[in-house]
Amino acid sequence: MTVTTRPELRGTFGMVASTHWLASASGMAVLEKGGNAFDAAAAAGFVLQVVEPHLNGPGGDMPAIVYDARRRETRVVCGQGTAPAGLTMSLIHSLGLDSIPGDGHLAACVPGAFGAWLLLLEEYGTLPLREILGYAIGYAERGYPVLSAVADKLASVEALFKTHWPSSAKLYFERGAPQAGRLFTNPDLAGTYKRILREAESAGDVRESQIEAARRAFYEGFVAEAIDSFVRDSRVMDASGTAHVGVLRGSDLSAWRASIEPTVSFAFGNFEVHKTGAWGQGPVFLQQLALLDHLALTELAFLSAEHIHLVVEGAKLAFADREAWYGDDPGVALDVLLSDEYSVRRRALISGQASHELRPGSPAGDQPILPHKTGVPSSERSGTIGEPSAPGRLGDTCHVDVVDRHGNFVSATPSGGWLHSNPIVPGLGFPLGTRAQMFSLKRGHPNALVPGKRPRTTLSPSFAFRDGLPYMAFGTPGGDAQDQWSFNFFLAHAAFGLNLQQAIDAPNFSIQHCPSSFYPHESEPGQITLENRVPEALIRELRARGHRVVVSGPWTQGRVCAVASDPSLGLFLAGANPRGMQAYAAGR
Repeated sequence: MTVTTRPELRGTFGMVASTHWLASASGMAVLEKGGNAFDAAAAAGFVLQVVEPHLNGPGGDMPAIVYDARRRETRVVCGQGTAPAGLTMSLIHSLGLDSIPGDGHLAACVPGAFGAWLLLLEEYGTLPLREILGYAIGYAERGYPVLSAVADKLASVEALFKTHWPSSAKLYFERGAPQAGRLFTNPDLAGTYKRILREAESAGDVRESQIEAARRAFYEGFVAEAIDSFVRDSRVMDASGTAHVGVLRGSDLSAWRASIEPTVSFAFGNFEVHKTGAWGQGPVFLQQLALLDHLALTELAFLSAEHIHLVVEGAKLAFADREAWYGDDPGVALDVLLSDEYSVRRRALISGQASHELRPGSPAGDQPILPHKTGVPSSERSGTIGEPSAPGRLGDTCHVDVVDRHGNFVSATPSGGWLHSNPIVPGLGFPLGTRAQMFSLKRGHPNALVPGKRPRTTLSPSFAFRDGLPYMAFGTPGGDAQDQWSFNFFLAHAAFGLNLQQAIDAPNFSIQHCPSSFYPHESEPGQITLENRVPEALIRELRARGHRVVVSGPWTQGRVCAVASDPSLGLFLAGANPRGMQAYAAGR
């Protein structure tokens, strides 16, 4: 089938691609002031916390993959917070719950995003903290135009806020409901950033000392104290239908730090793709590559029934392994899961017909443990406002990619701390996250709930080398679909030769075959959601193969952004997603 011929954005100075135009503009301004890719990404990230409060916030999480041109090394900056010391399986069961709710204080982990952005700046950045935080402070203090998606989200939770979450009602409705396209300010969040900056600069003129003082203000100072007091003293209504007191404490925040870790990688043709470890879902992308490596994919017609069928059936196997084997656990056998021997065995399960079974493998000979029951259709969900990324939606997460003139790259996927995840912490202007909903309550599972452990996140930034050279940072919002939408984009570009923008614009698809990572962990076995910009004959053929095809709107699947460097052209390249009408690529 044919796809759009829109060109990539091209430049020689640097590129920023993000899910919000104000973040892209802020990041590009930092590059033009002499900052590097890490400075620009952090500035964009703090702006995203202000202008996309329905998609991320300071109380959420942020993993990033970075390439440092000076050191010639690729690393993960991990801003995934851990479970509080008081969050145990015994506690959850004593409350009469069989899973952690998708919203409310019980689901809160240590906020990781703020610390991760600071670590990125400390380790790799160059500019003073004031130059980075100034954009976010300006938008929070003087206002930013409200997205229609924010206005819609607030309308959907207005009754909840006014009945049960008064601190959120105060911020968002006391001055009248925010209107799409109108300016909205968040004075408390502006005040939080400004106080952090004052305390940082009181540490002296040394940049690194300022960043450490900012970290202490958040994790050991007034921010941690406000969070501790609010969680300790408030009972919050959540998706279980009962109000609960949370267990996150200031001591949990003070004990945590963001970290820098190795990536996990896999070679595919002349590309090498890097992802996070198995505390995130990123390795499913690599497992999908391993399953398709010998299937002569490039000989198929792009977006043919055979192309989609092979990708979908491979995704089912990779995500089934995610369900059984991934978690923040040193025993996860990623080397076996990505091995040729294991991939050959798994590939043999792919037939010409769609599978409706959840089939995890046994990479080390052990029996798989599945954390959630399967086959719970979304139509039977209990009412919840806690989860993002349902099929056909755009995903409650952000993404930003940057490449600079020095050859540094950042791929970052901040999320969590959504305005609908928890009540606003009084005086701070932001809510806590709910990532603990992703833990399993089955003992012995790699993702089993343990205090001090990271939940297995869906957040999944990506970075790729081409011909041995650093080439492309990319990613997307989308919960469980992140490593499907970005995988489809990557294949369109790397295997089928589409440019970045063409690959982003091409009709996208995802499966809902495996239990969702989010409460209440529903699944739709055998289902594909596919944009309607494909021929009707293709849909008929997929259905004939046994797939349950759900046809969504024309621009509903994925929000991929990407930046790349092409030495043969002497240019940087970028593409941004038209879905949702808010992502932009900027460069010069």
